Amino acid sequence: MAPQKKSSKKTTAKATPKKTVKKPAVKPVKKAVKAKPATATKALTVGSKAPAFSMPSTLLGTASLASLSGKPFVLYFYPKDDTSGCTAEACDFRDQLPGFKNLKATVIGVSKDSIASHEKFAKKYELTFPLASDEKTKVCEAFGTWAQKSMYGRSYMGIERSTFLIDGKGIIRAVWRKVSVPGHVAEVAQALQDIT
Repeated sequence: MAPQKKSSKKTTAKATPKKTVKKPAVKPVKKAVKAKPATATKALTVGSKAPAFSMPSTLLGTASLASLSGKPFVLYFYPKDDTSGCTAEACDFRDQLPGFKNLKATVIGVSKDSIASHEKFAKKYELTFPLASDEKTKVCEAFGTWAQKSMYGRSYMGIERSTFLIDGKGIIRAVWRKVSVPGHVAEVAQALQDIT
């Protein structure tokens, strides 16, 4: 009789629909997180039309593709105000801003930080160019800079440091992704000279 009880327990365990419930719930979540940034990144290359955007910003009020039409501009995406790498990059743009202005180009920094945070950051480091706020990450997603990142073994979504040089017709003329800060602003300035 003991063997009969064991076999009836096994039959009951197999009949439980645990495996069918788990698989569909996990797979769509993974695909949704990875698909958005990858699609946007592939679409934006040199020669592509820049996506239309509009964001609140310091100094300009609103920074938009339409308002910047007719002159080249640099749109650089950075993770967070007042952090070491982001501060170094912002200060490099600040120090080389006269060269950009001579070529009639505007430099705009973009992060998720609020306008209040941007104003504090700009005041602390005397940043004299606009900082735009993309709190809902719509512009980051459009430019493919909202990406899956990892730190200390933890995965999360965040801004991938990237820069776009866009001409007066709204065409992307140069793209830098996963930017390393040292020497980067000089590269951007050189690329700007080459298109003007």
